[in-house]
Amino acid sequence: MEANALTQIFLPLSLAVIMFGMGITLRTEDFKNIFIYPKAVTLGLVNQLLILPALAFVLVIAFQLSPELAVGMMILAACPGGATSNLITFLAKGDTALSVSLTAFSSLITVITIPLLVNFSIIYFIPGGEEQQLNVVGTVIAVLFITIIPVALGMLVLRKSPELAIKLQRPFKIISTVFFIIIVVAALLKDRENIILFFSQVGPVALILNLGTLAIGYFSARFLGLSIKQSKTISIESGIQNGTLGITVAATLLVNPTMAIPSAVYGLLMFLTSWVLIYIGNKLAV
Repeated sequence: MEANALTQIFLPLSLAVIMFGMGITLRTEDFKNIFIYPKAVTLGLVNQLLILPALAFVLVIAFQLSPELAVGMMILAACPGGATSNLITFLAKGDTALSVSLTAFSSLITVITIPLLVNFSIIYFIPGGEEQQLNVVGTVIAVLFITIIPVALGMLVLRKSPELAIKLQRPFKIISTVFFIIIVVAALLKDRENIILFFSQVGPVALILNLGTLAIGYFSARFLGLSIKQSKTISIESGIQNGTLGITVAATLLVNPTMAIPSAVYGLLMFLTSWVLIYIGNKLAV
């Protein structure tokens, strides 16, 4: 695929807008929650950064995905939870403060871990994949510019002008949702002639990964004695991924639309399971 305006301009710009929208809901105090909820934050990060990629790796091998789709699934697994997880946590009556903290921490850490995990996956799944690897330093800088810096700018707006930030929160949630839908649809249409085949291959893996991480997140938290609210939050943070970032890494940084398919499919399934999460979360409200 040749680089075009969609993948080189609209996609990263949309992600930056989405991340800015998350930033205007973040306060510096949210980063102090690691000291307030050390067990919950640690468990959430372990689920997000270790268990999720490990489960994805096992699944793509078990289902024998094609090399590009396997790498695409690992790209999705390398991404942090997105702003969507914070909204779902709120609607499911989870611990929103913990959710925001986990999203913030995982977003910071994955700036480094994304290129490392993606490059490992390329070498493992694609013969001669060394030539297709991400430039680690370049990727870190790119992810910083389209995720962390917009978040920091959003936090700055909230700090300097809280009233403006509060007014912007609802419009940015709507804009973020619209951008996400456009990005997912565009990613699927890019290879529309193979869309049914891709869904048949990736769909089961994405669904099992989503449901598996949601279940592992919840029951591991309950096993360690965390409250139901915290357990719901860790479940959501474990299973709700930043699909927009996954598509951006695949389509913009790797310039490979096929690798973007798993993030797009996961994103669609994620929204379907989210409604179930919200329903169950309200039933478990305490």
